[in-house]
Amino acid sequence: MTEPAFFVYLLECSDQSLYCGWTTDLSQRLATHNAGKGAKYTRSRLPVRLVYSENHPDATAARKREWQIKQLTRHEKQALIAHTSDGSPED
Repeated sequence: MTEPAFFVYLLECSDQSLYCGWTTDLSQRLATHNAGKGAKYTRSRLPVRLVYSENHPDATAARKREWQIKQLTRHEKQALIAHTSDGSPED
């Protein structure tokens, strides 16, 4: 049996605001948000698009990282988005 994956993600909403959450299924969660059945925050800001995600070993680690990201300023979140998985800035 495969162990579940836990993801922390950032969405960019139609008003350019950023939303952070965590899930075990990124594609399903994105579909849920865009169907208007996700978080109350995103329902009035559709459509949303996935701009960043991280994989974590368990739900506790994912929730802790979600909280850390939510404490970042918008500028810091944008810097996080601008970096690829290998740590180098995207061109």
